[in-house]
Amino acid sequence: MATTYTNGTHVKHFSGDTKFTTKVKILLTKIYGPSPSKDSVLERAIAFYDLEFLSQGKVKSLNNEMAKLVKIDSDKSNKKLLKLEREQQENLKVLNAERNERAEHLQRICRDILELCEGESLAETKRKSAELLGTMQLLLPTEGSKVAVENERSKPLYRAVLALRLLDQICLKNSSSEDTLAQELVAIVAFDFKELRSGSAEAFRQFTNLVKIPVLMAAILQDIGHYHPNARKIIQGVDGKLDCFRTLQLEERKALLQINYRETIQYFLNGIGVVNYLGDSVAEKEAFDSAQTHTLRFVKQLLMSSFQPKLGVGNILKVPQIYAGIILSTKKNYNYKLLPRVYQALYKNAERGRCSRQVVDALYQITGDFPQGFGVIYIPNDVEQDVHYEYAIVTQLYPEKPNEPKCRKASRQLTFIGHGHDLIVKKSNNLYFVETAQEFSNISKARLDEILSLLSSNYIERKELDLLPRYWQPGEFFLNKDNQKLWIRAR
Repeated sequence: MATTYTNGTHVKHFSGDTKFTTKVKILLTKIYGPSPSKDSVLERAIAFYDLEFLSQGKVKSLNNEMAKLVKIDSDKSNKKLLKLEREQQENLKVLNAERNERAEHLQRICRDILELCEGESLAETKRKSAELLGTMQLLLPTEGSKVAVENERSKPLYRAVLALRLLDQICLKNSSSEDTLAQELVAIVAFDFKELRSGSAEAFRQFTNLVKIPVLMAAILQDIGHYHPNARKIIQGVDGKLDCFRTLQLEERKALLQINYRETIQYFLNGIGVVNYLGDSVAEKEAFDSAQTHTLRFVKQLLMSSFQPKLGVGNILKVPQIYAGIILSTKKNYNYKLLPRVYQALYKNAERGRCSRQVVDALYQITGDFPQGFGVIYIPNDVEQDVHYEYAIVTQLYPEKPNEPKCRKASRQLTFIGHGHDLIVKKSNNLYFVETAQEFSNISKARLDEILSLLSSNYIERKELDLLPRYWQPGEFFLNKDNQKLWIRAR
């Protein structure tokens, strides 16, 4: 059975996913689920917020009752007082156990992320990170009513991966004394990045535990305060009937920003906190507790500074947040075609002092103009006659030139393929750019009709649209399990 792509192209549709795609879907559910057992990071936070007032009320009531009984000197009142004290202690134990479970859950998810996007070498880490980001983009709808909901669900993981790669960019280079962010990071984490650059296995282990895990935790929790009841009243209205993706008024945005800042920090400190040590060794407990305390301080500082990053360490979260907010936009005017223009907005934010230009530059080196999973249409170089265009998908980070993405071929000789070779799409061949499209606009209409008839299942309908397409949306192409192997080394 043929499946028609958004741009009119078609191939046979096969069900199922690769193991990697399945893992990505599971991870997305674990973070901002809805999950069958209501235990995603988001669902746990919402449950905490909903119970917080109730728990506080119970504790306050117990304290008031105990205070009254203290004034009464009798055996009966003493027995009741002891009972109330035991109840309060039991409540605190339950709350602490729930908090500890949330902390363990969050740190396990951070290690799941590392497993999916990092490898034994820097090259393997780059490949796996590109695969994770690209898979997310290709799984997401680009049209229809579910775009905003699905994009919102994917943002925490997307920005977390970008934050990791920014860390590499900052920490693996030889920083100068003028590198404000690197120096601030060194002072906060008390970590010798020279050891990291030397390739020490122990240094990498410590770097993961002391730096990467806290950054991932902070990236995941960055906007969790939006789900506090007071924030939801602003977003959804008192009756819960307003469109939660609408454009907020200025005063609403200010109030929401304050609530998100306050409640994100409070949730991390009171709802997550540190993981409890389980064991009998005093020395191990001291080392474990010390590492957990370090994580608590570092995550808190990252979260606090991300709201007003200026030139400092908060940019490790803020810049990926802005980038992900545009690539995975929840606005009604979301336009897939405009995704490669993301850095126009990022540099405007830097000019306005909302983030560091230095960190925007660093992210630009990592991603280039074209996000992972974007559908590129190009004119091949290896044809002298019968000029035609072919399809490719952006599949690698760190392009040599930001406007020349590293891609995997998705078609050959006007036929879709699942195992194409890698190529760098030059600007002079990329139909996304107006000047390139204009250069090839002299291709005869008869030839374009011929190409369209080969690549499109609804040829008659497509004749009314542009015959020379500028980009394509490969989401449905990716539904085919064989086409999900874009990152396997081409042979």
